[in-house]
Amino acid sequence: MHSTLTHKDLKDFTTIPPPQRVSSVDAYRGFVMFLMMAEVLKFSEVAEAFPGSAFWAFLDFQQSHVPWVGCSLHDLIQPSFSFLVGVALPYSMASRASKQQSTGVMWLHTFRRSLILVLLGIFLRSMHASQTNFTFEDTLSQIGLGYPILFGLALVTERVQWSALILILFAYALAFALYPIPGPYFDWSETGTTADWEHNLKGFAAHWNKNTNFAWAFDRWFMNLFPREKPFLFNGGGYSTLSFIPTLGTMILGLIAGQWLKSAQSTSWLIRRFVITAAVLFTFAIVLNISGINPIVKRIWTPAWTLFSGGWCFVLLAAFYFVVDVKNARSWFFPLIVIGTNSIAAYIIAHTIDRFIDESFRINISQNYDLIFGEGVRTLVSGTVILLIEWWILYWMYTKKLFIRI
Repeated sequence: MHSTLTHKDLKDFTTIPPPQRVSSVDAYRGFVMFLMMAEVLKFSEVAEAFPGSAFWAFLDFQQSHVPWVGCSLHDLIQPSFSFLVGVALPYSMASRASKQQSTGVMWLHTFRRSLILVLLGIFLRSMHASQTNFTFEDTLSQIGLGYPILFGLALVTERVQWSALILILFAYALAFALYPIPGPYFDWSETGTTADWEHNLKGFAAHWNKNTNFAWAFDRWFMNLFPREKPFLFNGGGYSTLSFIPTLGTMILGLIAGQWLKSAQSTSWLIRRFVITAAVLFTFAIVLNISGINPIVKRIWTPAWTLFSGGWCFVLLAAFYFVVDVKNARSWFFPLIVIGTNSIAAYIIAHTIDRFIDESFRINISQNYDLIFGEGVRTLVSGTVILLIEWWILYWMYTKKLFIRI
């Protein structure tokens, strides 16, 4: 079944009713944003205070990005956010079509949104810098770079969308595979890592090692086209601009999921399709990783990572859809829905207000509780206060119907 909004549909505005908001999508988005906002709890500091606790070590791992290959819960934040951009697009297009917006107007809005997302990402990365930090690995910038292509794909059939996904991932992998791995005289000092780094991969998989790959080489040229305090050599985390290409693959998966969601024949049909798709994506990703053909690495968004994280996105969307919409448990997830309906505001708050509160009040708030709770859980106390303040701001915006839309 093809549920894509075609050019013919866009011309016949009277046949496209305004879409209904899907609570499960808002709850899933709110869950993702909450995970990001909850960084203020700083489980890593609590784990350090209790080195023998497996419980805090587990929470610390889930709130941290893995060094290279693998996945934690925290690693699923960015792909989920990107995936949900794709899920929301069919609804957004239908809404604009119901308001008699032409395809041309939608294209203008698409390019405007893309530019705003890229610039907002740069702004947030520049807040604590002495000059504008032209960097494009931020979640918003990555989405913005691929968004016009995503919109174009929303106008074609599902078959073309799957074909585009395969082509994008294959071309991205081929570029890495063809780029030479470091030789015996390679200067590792310009990569921020070493030849004996414990997470370096061997054999063919070495084409996807940290800061010695195709995307790193591209950034060594591209990032130095912008004003910088000193020449760009590497990104400390191994992140790269070109990750927006496979991130587009994640958004395409979301677009397909959104089309299925919008035109579902039945709840059982939809959930079954989500689960089967997740199983197929997991299978391909794990085979690619185990065989050494393509490792599952979030930091450079390998094709295997696109498939693996995409599988988790389908699983999570299916779970939220079943509980929130099918079982009608919307009230249980109201705190997440408050966050999810204003995700851009939540994202900005998590990168601005929480840091201001953290720097201004963390010590004052937490020191008064040291005698009661102990110094080891100081960040839990102050972090909880920060989260409550942030949620209250979003709740106030929710009640006043103040939603930031780009």
